[in-house]
Amino acid sequence: MSLATDERAAICAEFERSGPDRPTLCEGWNARDLLTHLLVRERQPWNAAGILVPALSGVTEKAMDSYAGEAWPNMIDDLRKGPPSWSPFKLGKVDEIANGGEFFVHHEDLRRGEPGWEPRPAEPERDGQLWHLLSSMARVLFRRSPVGVALRRPEGTQQVVATGFGLVTVVGEPAELVLHAFGRDAARVEIEGSPADVEAYRATPGGL
Repeated sequence: MSLATDERAAICAEFERSGPDRPTLCEGWNARDLLTHLLVRERQPWNAAGILVPALSGVTEKAMDSYAGEAWPNMIDDLRKGPPSWSPFKLGKVDEIANGGEFFVHHEDLRRGEPGWEPRPAEPERDGQLWHLLSSMARVLFRRSPVGVALRRPEGTQQVVATGFGLVTVVGEPAELVLHAFGRDAARVEIEGSPADVEAYRATPGGL
């Protein structure tokens, strides 16, 4: 099982069900904006720097605008086909590292953009990969936390992902913990710790 491959297929199917106008968890973006973001990132990586570098946001916005007249089914097909041969995302290892979490989180951004959502059923292989993802990205995802952070699955497995004065423990299924780590509020987790530590943790934005 490849998280990147499976989530690419799953988000494409969700785009087909949703249509271009469904709201998402990405503030100000509907489904079409989200799909455009994914296509620019994968097919025009030289124009995608504005995703992380505010000074270059105009370059990325211009690239996204280039999809304004593109037919919705064609856009979905382009994402489903995968990156072109010259894209760095075509390399299997790059695809898995860079796209596994990306497609999973954005799939849930699309699924949970409207009220009434429910988590997907647990899948041991997928959840294991998400748990590993948390380990590998913890330093980045929890870098702003003013207190130490431990993550615990409901069955008891735990990992400490950040150290500091004080400690909070975030409890949830791996999928919910990943969404929480990426700064999504629509995640079913519980935060345990002293009131002061929990308050300090909640006051600090998470994610990339």
